[in-house]
Amino acid sequence: MEEDFRALLLAASPVTAICGTRINFGTHPQGQSFPALVLNTVSDVEGLVMNGPNNLSEGIVQVDCYAETYGAAKLLARSVVAALNCYRGGDFRLIVHGASRDTREGGTNEAERLFRVSLDFNTSWRAI
Repeated sequence: MEEDFRALLLAASPVTAICGTRINFGTHPQGQSFPALVLNTVSDVEGLVMNGPNNLSEGIVQVDCYAETYGAAKLLARSVVAALNCYRGGDFRLIVHGASRDTREGGTNEAERLFRVSLDFNTSWRAI
């Protein structure tokens, strides 16, 4: 699921127009510039029916939109929501935007602290 989720964002030209291919699960590689997206699987639950697994899984993917200004982080977040909210296709049965949070990274040098908009996406997909 993670590879397909990332591929959806890489295929969304409004997203890549802002952050290029800087879309990674788990971490932002040191030395790469911003804006960028960092993706994390928050939950991943196998679907079950009375007879056992039904090959449908549900989960939450957090998409953190990082940028040097609040406006740039918010613009990137809006492009991600437009690309993913209510998406159906491939193995994804449905992706829905569930929540957003605006924050700023910690650190001692305020001028270098990044802005972050975190987005939660509820996902339903067919596990193979």
